[in-house]
Amino acid sequence: MAEWIGAAEAAGRLGVKPATLYSYVSRGVLTRRRAPGGRGSLFDPGEVEVLSRRGRPRREVVHGEFIIESGLTEIAGDRLRFRGLDAAQLAVERSFEDVAALLWTGTFAHPRPDGPWQATAEAVAAGTAAQSALPAGTLPLERLQVIVPALAAADPLRLHLDPPAVIDAARSIIAGMVDCLPAAGAPNGAGDALPGPPPADGTVAARLWPRLCPRRPSPRLLEALRAALVLLADHELAASTLAARVAASVRADPYAVVATGLGALGGALHGGASLAAETMLAAARRPADAPRVVGELLRRGERIPGFGHFVYESGDPRAVLLLAQVRRAAPASARLAVADAVLAEMRRRSLPEPNIDFALAVLAGVAGMIPGAGEAVFAVARTAGWLAHALEEYARRTPLRPRALYTGPPPREEG
Repeated sequence: MAEWIGAAEAAGRLGVKPATLYSYVSRGVLTRRRAPGGRGSLFDPGEVEVLSRRGRPRREVVHGEFIIESGLTEIAGDRLRFRGLDAAQLAVERSFEDVAALLWTGTFAHPRPDGPWQATAEAVAAGTAAQSALPAGTLPLERLQVIVPALAAADPLRLHLDPPAVIDAARSIIAGMVDCLPAAGAPNGAGDALPGPPPADGTVAARLWPRLCPRRPSPRLLEALRAALVLLADHELAASTLAARVAASVRADPYAVVATGLGALGGALHGGASLAAETMLAAARRPADAPRVVGELLRRGERIPGFGHFVYESGDPRAVLLLAQVRRAAPASARLAVADAVLAEMRRRSLPEPNIDFALAVLAGVAGMIPGAGEAVFAVARTAGWLAHALEEYARRTPLRPRALYTGPPPREEG
């Protein structure tokens, strides 16, 4: 039997980019196996030869599907990888800043490291003032949707789209999004004074926590928040990422890319699902309430928020890890007991497994975070991914322009 060949050689024989090989694998056209030691992929040369003779495979278009080649994130089976590295392992071992750098540059090295990420004083002043004008009770995601355009107005170089400039802007945008949010419980969203001394480590996770929770975190709960940021940093072409990518393809600046992503993120079938899961869990005051809460949703014909996922058949690996982190941080939590009762009721009814939105809601409930905290964690984290996808589109310089399949009435003559 012929020795299997590496991805570069297989791509060369087919005359395609390496990323295209993996799309062929996901479509069942090619077989792949891991190289010894888990380093890289190997392909059957016989299959490659047959495919090269037959020509590139055509594929029936699935309704709602739009395929774009990307070197950032792979979802294969029930595994999630960022640039070939397991996202669950990264969430345990690496900071959010490290993973953002990996997505932006392909390495963990931070371009021109100079301490904690910072927006300019002018940008923070503009973003803080913009969100403080919003009514009391405005959710964090809605505040972020106002903050980002204000940050943009304070950056005269936002249209500079070379990679180093975009990465600098990315760090400033994420820092500004966090630092412009009010302290949890601040009246009318005014001011940014936080209780006690500022976080010593200056990380995004440490700075975001007091914007979402009035309580000081335990080290393990803060670690769970950091893991959540890593797990949510990217997820291939989710709806908000596709929207952000399309904006970048027509040379929208990084702030506009993020604003586009934020607009799509709040949808009830995307990042907004974590808010619905928070509401569901809050409706159960004690574990015994779980059957009633789940049953009422089912009787109304509603989806159970935070359960099931379009791309994972056996369960969302991000939820598995984050729930384990929360359980480790607060095993005796009354809110965790409620979440466990909901999980037990879902499994008793043979309903889908939990996804990351449910795990975010559990983290928010156990930590005592403000309403909508899960959406904010999602938004801050996914900004890293949106801007990684933007970097790919800026390099391509070709607008994304899908075509519509017209289904309206046939041409008619006026008369």
